[in-house]
Amino acid sequence: MEKTKTMRFSIVIPVYNVEKYLKDCLDSVLNQTFADWEAICVDDGSTDGSAAILDDYAAKDERLKVVRQANAGLSAARNAGMDAAKGDYILFLDSDDWLEDNALETIAKALQDEDLLCFSGRRYWETTGEFNQPDLLTEQSFADGMDYYSQNALLRRDFAFVCVVLRAYKRSFLLEKGLRFKEGIFHEDNLFTPLACYHATKVKVVNACLYDYRVRANSITTTDDVRRLRDLLGVANELAAFFIPKTGFDKTVVYRSITHHYQVVFVNAPKEERKKLKSLCDWKAYRTVSRTKLRHRFNYWENRFI
Repeated sequence: MEKTKTMRFSIVIPVYNVEKYLKDCLDSVLNQTFADWEAICVDDGSTDGSAAILDDYAAKDERLKVVRQANAGLSAARNAGMDAAKGDYILFLDSDDWLEDNALETIAKALQDEDLLCFSGRRYWETTGEFNQPDLLTEQSFADGMDYYSQNALLRRDFAFVCVVLRAYKRSFLLEKGLRFKEGIFHEDNLFTPLACYHATKVKVVNACLYDYRVRANSITTTDDVRRLRDLLGVANELAAFFIPKTGFDKTVVYRSITHHYQVVFVNAPKEERKKLKSLCDWKAYRTVSRTKLRHRFNYWENRFI
């Protein structure tokens, strides 16, 4: 039997009602200087002209494939894209963003069988037409994903460390470790990234800005509501449950990150929602992860009893 040929990169692009921006995104893939790729575009039940744009592009280039599903959210679309992917490495590209033309070439040259390869991005502010200066990373290699996490997760940057679009993932690593996005929640990156780091045994950081992130007023990340706080609380509880029993590494940074999630929830919770959120909090876990810093211990008592 002939062995199935793998492609170097699979680019997973969730698509939902982004007809205004989708062509820019797809053109950035087609313009890559490295040609060995496939793009898995997951139409998550779009009701605008996005589906027609996808069909048009797919007809022009067979490397671009379209998967369609009823609207189920970003995590479900990413999972569907991973299921369809055939490449050695997977990248996630949001459909209102775009890649630099040399992104795949730069990653391909740097890869040496890492589980994760990490790069930088920059923000494009739609309202002003301006870019920020990218937070370029120091080039480093790590033999342990939690060492990488501990050295980078709390650094102040324009892009949150947890953003999954700023990494290339070995597909066999994702499959072996069963790493998928939790569906039906906001803050899915906050849950996925620490778990990916925990399981990774080989990580590289490159000093290159390869991703352009469009900031627009009505995007998911600029929508704020109580559900987002509830979901972040759930993520904090789940991360705490995962990491507290683990041994063999310094958990200071991951504990502080989880504590920060709890603090964000209770600082921003409307008064009328605090009682409900308190009932959903795993206070025993919160107390455990808050022990690395005096201020965090104080915040724990304040949030629980005041």
